[in-house]
Amino acid sequence: MTMCEPTQANIPVATTIAGSDSGGGAGIQADLKTFAALGVYGTCAITAITAQNTVGVQQAYPLPPELVAAQIDSIISDLPCHAAKTGMLATAAIIEVVADRVRHHNIPHLVVDPVMVATSGGRLLLEAAEDVYIKQLFPLAEVITPNAAEASVLLGQPIESIQQMRQAAAALCQLGPRAAVITGGHLSDNAVDIVYDRESDDLRELSSPHIDSPGTHGSGCIFSSAVAAYLIKGSTRLEAITQAKQFTRQAIQAALPIGAGPGPVNPGTFIKK
Repeated sequence: MTMCEPTQANIPVATTIAGSDSGGGAGIQADLKTFAALGVYGTCAITAITAQNTVGVQQAYPLPPELVAAQIDSIISDLPCHAAKTGMLATAAIIEVVADRVRHHNIPHLVVDPVMVATSGGRLLLEAAEDVYIKQLFPLAEVITPNAAEASVLLGQPIESIQQMRQAAAALCQLGPRAAVITGGHLSDNAVDIVYDRESDDLRELSSPHIDSPGTHGSGCIFSSAVAAYLIKGSTRLEAITQAKQFTRQAIQAALPIGAGPGPVNPGTFIKK
C-alpha cells in the first residue's frame, strides 16, 4: 500500500535515487544538502557506491537492483513521498527497477537527471543502459535535466549550438517527459539553458552571465534536486527550473576551494531560500 500523503506536520519530503560520492561534492550528498538548504526533508535510495573525489572517479560499484528497490519501498512504507529525483543509476537493471517502483508507488514530481559521465570524465552509466532510460523512465518523468552532451547521446545527434539545443529539447519531450531542460553553458557567451514544456508547447531560453569559477563539481546534481524541491513547494515547472538555475548559480559562486580538481559547489543553508 502506497503512503504518499503529507504528514500531520505537513513537512515536504523528497527522495534522491542516486549514487554516493565519497568526496561529498555530488550524488546523494549534494542532493541531501540541496534539500536541506531549501527546507525539504531528504531521504535517499543509494544505487551505486563510488570511490570519487574532485579529481575523478576511481571506482564505481552498482548495488544489486533488489536492494535499490528495498530502499525505495522502505522509505515509502513509513514516510511521505512528495517528489523524487534520479541521478546515477549505473545499469539497465537498476533503471528498470526504479521505474517499476515509481509506477508502483505512484511517485509524483519525478525529476530525471540522466547521469552518464561525471564532470571529471568518469563513466557513470553503462552504454547498454542508455536506451532503457528512454523506454522505462522518461515516460514517468515530469522534468528531465540532461546537459548538452547527455542530450546528444540520448538522441544520437550532435548538439553544438543553441538552435540545436532548442530542437533537442522538443525532441526529448516526444520521448515521454512533460518538460525537458537542456543545460549548455559552454555553447555560447552566456550560460544558456533551453526549456521545453510539452503540455503547454512552450519553449524558453534561460540565459545568465557565465560565472568565473572552477568550482562546478556537483552542479548538475543540485540543479535537478532543486527542481524537485521547488516543485514540492508549489512552483510550476518553468518557475521551478528558473528558481533552480538561480540556486545553482549561487552554489557555484559559493564553491568551496578544496581538493586538487574542480571544487564542489556549495548549496549551503546560508543561501537565501
